[in-house]
Amino acid sequence: MTTPAVPAAPRIPEAVHRRRWAILGVLMLSLLIVVLDNSILNVAIKTISTPAPVGLGATQSELEWAINAYTLVFAGLLFSAGLLGDRIGRKKVLIGGLVVFGIGSALAAESASPGQLIGFRALMALGSAFVMPATLAVLMNVFERDEQPKAIGIWAGGVGLAIAIGPITGGVLLDHFWWGSVFLINVPIVIVAVTLMVWLVPDSRDPNPGRIDPLGVALSVVGLVLLVYGIIKGGELADFTDATVLATILAGLAVLALFVVHEKRSDHPSIDITYFKNKVFSSAIAAIALVFFALMGVTFFSVFYTQSVRGYSPLETGLLMLPLAVAQMIFAPRARLVVERFGNKATTTGGLVVIAGTLVAFATFDKDTPIWVLEVVFFLMGTGMAHIMTPTSVVIMQALPREKAGSASALSNTFRQVGGALGIAVLGSVLSTSYRDGIHDHLGAVPAGLRETAGESIEATLGVAAKLGPQGRELVNPANDAFLHAMHVTALWGAGVAVIGAVVVALFLPGKPRVGAEGEQKEGQLAKRG
Repeated sequence: MTTPAVPAAPRIPEAVHRRRWAILGVLMLSLLIVVLDNSILNVAIKTISTPAPVGLGATQSELEWAINAYTLVFAGLLFSAGLLGDRIGRKKVLIGGLVVFGIGSALAAESASPGQLIGFRALMALGSAFVMPATLAVLMNVFERDEQPKAIGIWAGGVGLAIAIGPITGGVLLDHFWWGSVFLINVPIVIVAVTLMVWLVPDSRDPNPGRIDPLGVALSVVGLVLLVYGIIKGGELADFTDATVLATILAGLAVLALFVVHEKRSDHPSIDITYFKNKVFSSAIAAIALVFFALMGVTFFSVFYTQSVRGYSPLETGLLMLPLAVAQMIFAPRARLVVERFGNKATTTGGLVVIAGTLVAFATFDKDTPIWVLEVVFFLMGTGMAHIMTPTSVVIMQALPREKAGSASALSNTFRQVGGALGIAVLGSVLSTSYRDGIHDHLGAVPAGLRETAGESIEATLGVAAKLGPQGRELVNPANDAFLHAMHVTALWGAGVAVIGAVVVALFLPGKPRVGAEGEQKEGQLAKRG
């Protein structure tokens, strides 16, 4: 007996069905602040690194930890947050997460030191870990199956909107206010989102959640935190063979292996490990992880390319990234039409090939490349992302039963965050190592006590050059050249990862959807099996 792909009678209450698009708008607003914060921070990095009173005087390492502390907590708690939403109610989890995120934002805005900023960013991540999986889980429970691809496409387009608004908003704020305003802006958005959520959004949960699996939850949190911390530390040291780094990564993998063994043997597992036996589900998860691995490293270095090498302001940098966001907003809601025409395999593989091509293009940029070329590359990058995120999200969310929507969303986001953390750490390490090698021979004129600092990054080199006066001007061109070479090497690594992702989805994602009763039955069986 199979479950039909589209039930004969609607499962969504009529009152909820009538306001489903308004509910989607509220969910996108909630998602907006989580994505907005990270995209705003990207353009604020340079300002925060400036000494007080303009910034906090954060070092390169402290800047990375302002980003990584968020990633560490977010990735570590996503899975548990999804399970909690399935159990106690997604609306409650969403509202609680938004409130914590708002409090963390207000505190981050008033940080008096880089250490405080890192701590409050971790608090913000605690809140957003409960927001991100719940938005997609609620969506799956207010839309019928036939409308879910369209709704997920619009939801993915909301990510593009946030990417667009973030850097531009951050640039405007930094031009007129102090650096903390980039965090304080979250507070009014949180207030509006919570108010609308209380009014419009219905609560939902798994009607048969079973017993709590505290050991499974603990193992997942500990394993993910150890793994992500080891990855981040390896990137910070630019050395993944360091004993501490290796020990932490291996410990994380060992704990996650114990988690898998425990879940397979448990009669009340947090997640049914057999879901991963479904090649379609697993390849969609892998595609998301690999594409974020490739892109997060690029996003990190592109800000320094536009601001440090090309000399653009934070606001101008935000505007330069607009084509990437516009492409996502245009194509993400329409990607389902491409899937209907060509299938998941062709659509997602094509998106990954486009991403690989844009990364190869980055490897050709220099300090005089016409800026319109960068804009075209950003637009193509956003187009590729739209045709990856929408179909893979649909595959993942429809592969698991509706009642497990929080767990499905959490799994997707967990792999995305771990992939992103790996991207920043590994590609950041490649960038850092290549830059140090390139600038090393040009630091002879720098006082011995400043050489190590000057070789850390292009910002550090330019900072030391500014202190040295006329003598330091001779460092500017070598710093730009060393950074460009490092960026080229890093971009090619990212392109290689994107190609691996394309191969994975080409092998395992399904082709063009079959129509008619037989096709619907096949889709229903996939949903039933997970």
